[in-house]
Amino acid sequence: MIDKLEFFIALAREEHFGRAAEVCGVTQPTLSAAIKQLEDQLGVMLVKRGSRFQGLTLEGEQVLGWARRIVGDAHAMREEMRAARHGLSGRIRIAAIPTALAMMPRLTTPFRQKHPGVTFSILSRTSIEILSLLGNFEIDAGITYLDNEPLGRVTSVPLYQERYQLITSSDNELAGRDTVTWEDVSRQPLCLLTPDMQNRRIIDQHLAQAGVQLRPTLESNSMIVLFSHIRTGKWSSIMPVTLIEAFGFAEPIRAVPIIEPDASHAVGLVAGPHMPHTPLVSALLDEAMTLARDFGA
Repeated sequence: MIDKLEFFIALAREEHFGRAAEVCGVTQPTLSAAIKQLEDQLGVMLVKRGSRFQGLTLEGEQVLGWARRIVGDAHAMREEMRAARHGLSGRIRIAAIPTALAMMPRLTTPFRQKHPGVTFSILSRTSIEILSLLGNFEIDAGITYLDNEPLGRVTSVPLYQERYQLITSSDNELAGRDTVTWEDVSRQPLCLLTPDMQNRRIIDQHLAQAGVQLRPTLESNSMIVLFSHIRTGKWSSIMPVTLIEAFGFAEPIRAVPIIEPDASHAVGLVAGPHMPHTPLVSALLDEAMTLARDFGA
């Protein structure tokens, strides 16, 4: 039953029988037969029938929620038994918003010192993608915003407050100020993250509150692209204080706090709502709470 539910979850995620079979490491006929057997066992149609995948039935949507909970519990049970036999080990998969990537070593380094048998897979993803990956059991935890857009049902640990500064060259007209306003910032040639990133939506919100609209001169979903342009001294950007502190900027770059408003948004670790969590996720949540105390969250 667990295998069939995992096949069903994969089909709902991939929305294609062939891709779902490939992800599960089985042939398409094997996956199709397993879904049909699951329907026979439950006595309902789960998938709208046709020459190709056409979506889930209403009953299929209901079963999908149960499938995710059951499979999550089964994974947690296996992880707990493995930890009981061999200690904490295995791979933990984390997805983080781009602006939080620089602080990841503050979480992973002490975690691995306590649990040397654990390895990590860390992905850069948008906040929306993180919630989707978490819901589909494709990651174990995420680092994302907690207070700006709906999270749904998750377990969360607030880590720090994200505050914003203008990053610009030392000879810029605003470089000598102690603070600048969002209206001041709007008149600069800016390179920013793309609109699918929640950080960009936050910046746009604060600019709108200041009564201004912004058309950045460069957009990218890569922090490396933004940093490389800023370091030329010819471009400016808006970045969180934590990111600036992690990477550092030598002259001729200046970081100027942005006020009116002095905005901040909570960033934290999120994990699935199912209880109990796997031993790996439980240990990660504990480490996140320790890190939160360091941040003063």
